Amino acid sequence: MKSGIHPVVHAVDVKCTCGASFAMKSTMPGISSTLCSQCHPFFTGQQKYVDAAGRIDKFNKKYGQQK
Repeated sequence: MKSGIHPVVHAVDVKCTCGASFAMKSTMPGISSTLCSQCHPFFTGQQKYVDAAGRIDKFNKKYGQQK
């Protein structure tokens, strides 16, 4: 491998807006995140399905079973 062409790898603490932090390696000296596995709705089980403008009803009306 050639010397002097590879980036410097730092051991950093990634900080989330919820207060959680974890260690990893990165070429950036510091990382901050807005979501992590501690606060993301998919991982916490708080996920909500939003029906924007009745898309599900519109689909069911168009392709649903006939009564």
